[in-house]
Amino acid sequence: MTAAGSAPTAGTGWTDTDADGAARRVRVRVPATSANLGPGFDAFGLALGLYDEVEVEVTSTGLTIDVVGPDAVAQDETHLVVRAIRSTFDLLGRAQPGLALRCVNRIPHGRGLGSSAAAIVAGIVAAAALTRADLGPEFEAGAAANPGNPGVARPGALSYETAADPGSAALAGSDWMLRLAHDIEGHPDNVAAALMGGFTVAWQDVGGACCLRVDPFAELRPVVFVPTTRQSTEASRGALPALVGLPDAARTLGRAALLALTMSAAEPAGAAQRARTLFSATEDLLHQPYRLPAVPATGELVARLRALGVPATLSGSGPSVLALAVGGEQAAAAVGTASSDFSVAPLSVDRYGAQITRLDADK
Repeated sequence: MTAAGSAPTAGTGWTDTDADGAARRVRVRVPATSANLGPGFDAFGLALGLYDEVEVEVTSTGLTIDVVGPDAVAQDETHLVVRAIRSTFDLLGRAQPGLALRCVNRIPHGRGLGSSAAAIVAGIVAAAALTRADLGPEFEAGAAANPGNPGVARPGALSYETAADPGSAALAGSDWMLRLAHDIEGHPDNVAAALMGGFTVAWQDVGGACCLRVDPFAELRPVVFVPTTRQSTEASRGALPALVGLPDAARTLGRAALLALTMSAAEPAGAAQRARTLFSATEDLLHQPYRLPAVPATGELVARLRALGVPATLSGSGPSVLALAVGGEQAAAAVGTASSDFSVAPLSVDRYGAQITRLDADK
């Protein structure tokens, strides 16, 4: 179990060479995520085995962006990865260099699968790697944790001291990265799962966003149903009421606590019991009843899946659907419900989160 929460120390300006030891070109792989999982509104996140990849190279001047993927995106300073990189350089006190980006986008945009969170996390993690002079040992540790993928490090391995208190102990890089990602995104659920992997519970304290991460149970088989239609998070949030009744809030709170326990690999329940519990735990009365009427095909699919006993929820703000199947048999039953309105993707759980490869490690 891993907790996250802080801020880094300021750095220096860019040099004309690699003499400072900082990486000049990195690749970051970031998973898709599904947030809420029913009752965990703006708190729960699950990292999924579908990935965007971003290569970032420091150049002397200018900005170039090469994008591979089906969705049209900005190719200037408003690009979300670029904005996250610039924000990170500013936070670290580094001069803004020229940049060359290559983005391979596999996470569909506007479908409730964390595409914006992936872009933000990719930019922050890339900028953090590009500003560090001592990545070598951390990359070796990352490679040991990821056999067959040498030169890869998890962002939690990077460390800085707190700018506000230089005498304090070094804090995990994921702490300040999470808080910066939350500041850019506006809510912490997707960015926490994208950064840390696994199942995450995110919250905010007086210092900013924090998260707790656990490994989900081994039999979890997520299935994602992606419609052709898109929906913005802002529009979906606009359908939510300002107030909900106490009975609905209390019922959903109980379901959220049950879901958090059921998702954890530390809970020793058998597969059949876990499937029954997970079905009850994914009931929600806070946001789904207000969002689903705007996407009737999504609502009908959720209802069909749940009629089969499959724990199914709106993925984030939608309009995609997430089935939290337990075991291969239930996953196959979920896949069989797909209609022509949705593409279906059985996915693994991503257990690593964002990963860094320094492409100039041999220089």
